[in-house]
Amino acid sequence: MSPPWPTGKKLVHLDLKGAPPRINYLLKLIDLFAELGADGLLVEYEDMFPYEGELKMLQASTQPAYSKEEVMSIQEAAKAKGLEVVPLIQTFGHMEFVLKQDCLRDLREVDHCLGTLSPHRDRPLQLVLHMLRQVIDLHPGITTLHIGADEVYLLGEGEESRRWLRTSGRSVEQLFLSHVTAVARAVKTAWPHLTVLMWDDMMRDMSQDTLRDSGLVGLVQPMLWDYNPDLDVDKTVSLLEKYSGAGMADVWAASSFKGSTSVHCCVPSSQRHVDNTLQWLRVAESVSVAVHLRGIALTGWQRYDHLSVLCELLPVALPSLAACLQTLIDGLFDVKTQDKITSKLGISSVEVEAMERISQNTTMFPGRFLAEIIVDLNSFLNSEDVRYFEHNMFVRGWFSPHQRQKKMVNPLIVMQIQSQAAAFIDEKLDVLRGEMSALYPDSTVQEWEEEHVWPVQASLQKVLEDTTACLRDMLPGQSG
Repeated sequence: MSPPWPTGKKLVHLDLKGAPPRINYLLKLIDLFAELGADGLLVEYEDMFPYEGELKMLQASTQPAYSKEEVMSIQEAAKAKGLEVVPLIQTFGHMEFVLKQDCLRDLREVDHCLGTLSPHRDRPLQLVLHMLRQVIDLHPGITTLHIGADEVYLLGEGEESRRWLRTSGRSVEQLFLSHVTAVARAVKTAWPHLTVLMWDDMMRDMSQDTLRDSGLVGLVQPMLWDYNPDLDVDKTVSLLEKYSGAGMADVWAASSFKGSTSVHCCVPSSQRHVDNTLQWLRVAESVSVAVHLRGIALTGWQRYDHLSVLCELLPVALPSLAACLQTLIDGLFDVKTQDKITSKLGISSVEVEAMERISQNTTMFPGRFLAEIIVDLNSFLNSEDVRYFEHNMFVRGWFSPHQRQKKMVNPLIVMQIQSQAAAFIDEKLDVLRGEMSALYPDSTVQEWEEEHVWPVQASLQKVLEDTTACLRDMLPGQSG
């Protein structure tokens, strides 16, 4: 058994670049996060922030961004529950929502990479600072800010970077550090009261001397992320010790409660994320006193990046989040811990696929009905009867490609096939759409359906069209 998570904040990450909850649902979730033991929110608005002026083009085009009033209501709801709000604004990598704009195309490090900002000239830095200022101004009470800076792909491969690197003694590491240091220094100059966090992955292979001489010491606190259920404890401890030895003793961890299993995952495994949490507890137990763990962010990625598909929606991941938070609080994941979680949420299992309703009280699990529908529909869509409908005995025996072409079919059996295909297409979708649209924008409902339902539905639709055509020719007056 590990001790509970050491003194420090437990932040729940809200990734709003996909499936942004309707504000009423989001406010219910904030209440739940507090009840489950969170201390704050790490809010990644991306294109859901109400940027103004020349930045208004950064707002989402598929649904309205949150209004200023809604952003303030998020902060007020969090404050009422004792939760700190930490905005996360990407300032180097993962800037797809910014750099996809044609008028900002020349600010890309490499033209075909929409995620990485060029670190040269004044304009990229001024753009980032303009974004930061609008976000900070709309968060008057914050004390901490996250500037992202993870996965800065293809850095050093742009023409300007190649020219910069031709000077002896310069490296891609220094190129990265120069931009991040400029951003952090500008933030600390304008808002000296703010603590600045950043992702650590671009610094993992840097030497302690490089980090010590980078100019970042005293400006930022690294957040080391690792979502692997088999997280290497010794390697992670060594990394944290390196950052501390370089002068960055104040560090953060980042685990995951959803969005890190596969890019298209629909239903999470709570145990997978609990295992990751348990490894982080071992890390916290193993680091030296020189390492000051200031907190942990439980990330809940909604997309791997701005242009990838949706990961698991929040309702199906709430049991996983509850399990991870309770594990951090208890220092272990045993029967008693599981009982606390299931009792709080009113369900029978921490695994969303196995949960059954044990209480009619849904106040501790906002979105539970949608979670149940998604789990049921996901199982249905992945069943052999549906996914491999064309391998059905009746389809292969009485409705083969040859029989369809020649229209040599048994109308009685074809009508049965038609009826079954039609039922599969229509079943459950109306309920899903109604429940999901109550919690999410219509664009999310459509995207989720196109991602998960349409690939299965397409083959069924083809069978339905073929049966209708055959019956129409064989049985005049048959409408299908």
